[in-house]
Amino acid sequence: MDHSSKSNMPNLENFWMPFTANRQFKAAPRLLASAQGMYYTDIDGNSILDGTAGLWCVNAGHGRRRITQAVERQLSTMDFAPTFQMGHPIAFEFAEKLAAIAPGGPDAKLDRVFFTGSGSESVDTALKIAIAYQRSIGQGTRSRIIGREKGYHGVGFGGISVGGLVNNRRVFPQIPADHMRHTLDVEHNAFSKGLPQHGVELAEDLERLVALHGAETIAAVIVEPMSGSAGVILPPRGYLERLRAIADKHGILLIYDEVITGFGRLGKPFATDYFGVVPDLVTTAKGITNGAIPMGAVFAKRFVYDAMMHGPDNQIELFHGYTYSGHPVACAAGIATLEIYQEEGLLYRAAELETIWQDALHSLKGMPHVVDIRNLGLVGAIELAPRDGAPGTRAYDVFVECFRKGLLVRVTGDIIALSPPLIISAEEIGKIVSTLGEALKQIG
Repeated sequence: MDHSSKSNMPNLENFWMPFTANRQFKAAPRLLASAQGMYYTDIDGNSILDGTAGLWCVNAGHGRRRITQAVERQLSTMDFAPTFQMGHPIAFEFAEKLAAIAPGGPDAKLDRVFFTGSGSESVDTALKIAIAYQRSIGQGTRSRIIGREKGYHGVGFGGISVGGLVNNRRVFPQIPADHMRHTLDVEHNAFSKGLPQHGVELAEDLERLVALHGAETIAAVIVEPMSGSAGVILPPRGYLERLRAIADKHGILLIYDEVITGFGRLGKPFATDYFGVVPDLVTTAKGITNGAIPMGAVFAKRFVYDAMMHGPDNQIELFHGYTYSGHPVACAAGIATLEIYQEEGLLYRAAELETIWQDALHSLKGMPHVVDIRNLGLVGAIELAPRDGAPGTRAYDVFVECFRKGLLVRVTGDIIALSPPLIISAEEIGKIVSTLGEALKQIG
């Protein structure tokens, strides 16, 4: 593949790129120009198989005409309307449709939907709802949130406080939070297929933090059911059940961050459904609009919502929201996305492909420097041994080599992460793994 052409290169100076080594990128840029189905096309016309669903978000594949048409219709009908003390029908329609597939099914009653503009906004919203809920039931001393090491909950001040990725935290001030240990245990769980066997006792960290801080100071605990951004870290068998029990015992709300796992990634509509352990609040974004328009949503249990609906009727119950909460164009994209998911069975398709995906990924065991392979649903990670004195460089080189060979993967530290669109074929799964295998051999 030739990535040397400069003829289509824009001026790279002005865009300060997010989560990017800007100088490194601008010295050797990788620019995507168009997308359709499972593939991007770069600015030189090379085809790139999308092994990451964009950034964990394009679950139904690229260029879905139904979403484009829905957005176009809504833009020409009404481009924007406020949702502060006002409303527009499509926001209520989308909330009702989301409630119909809400995490945990009808019995869970996770059907009160607060719209946001991103996953980071969803997390900060959920944290504020949790603290406001505790105050509304007379538990105003509960303002601390418990997160987890290696957790990623976006980049708001709330999200970095409860998150556990040191580079996201070290420069910035934070809200009161503490952290349980992470569940990554390569020594005992390497090359597990699906959920690891060891580590359920790590949930007892919540008891330890209750003993340290006092339950009366803790509003909520937030975890990703499956941690994506830190490199696909899975919960040990029984871990989420134990966490739920401890939270219930101490009056602590349980929040799932399903920004990555929501909308079919694990072969059920939500990880809540996959694991069968129901939280009190669920944060979502990414797949909610197939990545077409930025949007997020927080699902809240009815009892959380109802606890706030007291006092004078003219009183604002929650002093929180965003200009773009329930943006009409995003709602149009979201409704069209849900229709595609439901008509094509995409919320369950990862379950059909899981064994093929698992076998293909684990065929890379024994490749140079591969120390662990992890998988769940249509998610995978290949962890590499770091180079001496240069952590992260080996996986980055594999990422660049894969792109050169026509495959987009995700790199985080020395971990290659994969989460392809849910429309992927068995043949394309084979192509991902064979290309990755070639790159691993080449980088060595």
